[in-house]
Amino acid sequence: MLTSKEIKRQEAIFELSQGEEDLIEDLKLAKKAYHDPMLKLSIMTEQELNQIFGTLDSLIPLHEDLLSQLRDVRKPDGSTEHVGPILVGWLPCLSSYDSYCSNQVAAKALLDHKKQDHRVQDFLQRCLESPFSRKLDLWNFLDIPRSRLVKYPLLLREILRHTPNDNPDQQHLEEAINIIQGIVAEINTKTGESECRYYKERLLYLEEGQKDSLIDSSRVLCCHGELKNNRGVKLHVFLFQEVLVITRAVTHNEQLCYQLYRQPIPVKDLLLEDLQDGEVRLGGSLRGAFSNNERIKNFFRVSFKNGSQSQTHSLQANDTFNKQQWLNCIRQAKETVLCAAGQAGVLDSEGPFLDPTTGSREPQGETKLEQMDQSDSESDCSMDTSEVSLDCERMEQTDSSCGNSRHVESNV
Repeated sequence: MLTSKEIKRQEAIFELSQGEEDLIEDLKLAKKAYHDPMLKLSIMTEQELNQIFGTLDSLIPLHEDLLSQLRDVRKPDGSTEHVGPILVGWLPCLSSYDSYCSNQVAAKALLDHKKQDHRVQDFLQRCLESPFSRKLDLWNFLDIPRSRLVKYPLLLREILRHTPNDNPDQQHLEEAINIIQGIVAEINTKTGESECRYYKERLLYLEEGQKDSLIDSSRVLCCHGELKNNRGVKLHVFLFQEVLVITRAVTHNEQLCYQLYRQPIPVKDLLLEDLQDGEVRLGGSLRGAFSNNERIKNFFRVSFKNGSQSQTHSLQANDTFNKQQWLNCIRQAKETVLCAAGQAGVLDSEGPFLDPTTGSREPQGETKLEQMDQSDSESDCSMDTSEVSLDCERMEQTDSSCGNSRHVESNV
């Protein structure tokens, strides 16, 4: 005879347990159906597979341990009385996710590169068409552990929500939630630093003068992605903490790298302008007058002038949503830098003051903990903040507004 509240509590506990079981099956499937056959058939080398799969093997016994403990305390009627002490003792083990999540940026880049090999692409396509894959590709399976990690706080809060105040489990659940939030925050930070370091190492400088200490000192990559200029040239733009870097993607020693297109622009000196649709003419000549209307939408302009040095770039996002995300990220980065320098409220080229409570004049884009969840989606303008900024959800982008510290994650 269970109350409706207790029934909901039991359902939440069962969801936690069932999720562990599903996770274990998926991790074993990734190894059995992808890793082992590709190694046996020499589709990839052992070194490449180790880079892509990371420490996935070590995660399986970790979750098997939790599942075993949850099953041990389950009564014959299927109900569970207490889970708090188990979680408090087990959750610290999740710190081992640090190395797995930090490796994901490099793993994803290598996997995408290897897909250019027709043998790899053919194997992955056959797996995708097989029933066991459930229409999920390899990266979906490799990203499951990170998705599970950031879901724990939600699962535990749901159990706590249906736990009576006089239940001894309540105190343990509150402690467990604090533990997992601390672990996720720490992993998000390290994953973000890992992503930033990965892309800094792949910047190619045409001349020594392009190197900038602001790039070297950056520990966070706020966002990055492909944009086009008004001539239709594809550029890969990186927004670090204090500097905007415009590059062109090139292949160097069989690796995707990013060659600097112009001198890096300090965020504190950057002027941002939101351009109305139709305001930019493509190519700057008659070509623009006869172009498709779709090609003159979603532009914004960044400019910089310092003495004899000046730059102006009209950049086109893939759609309105991408454009707004770029505007928000740049504004937030600029506000953070100006606040740190004691110059909050400085105007940019759009005129109005930045709102110190939001870091922008526009409504904030949807924020998520899942920084990398959409890294597999294809678009002409992709921004990864993570995801990682990280539900790695790469994972956090820190927006410090003067004395207040907030964590904002943009996943585009």
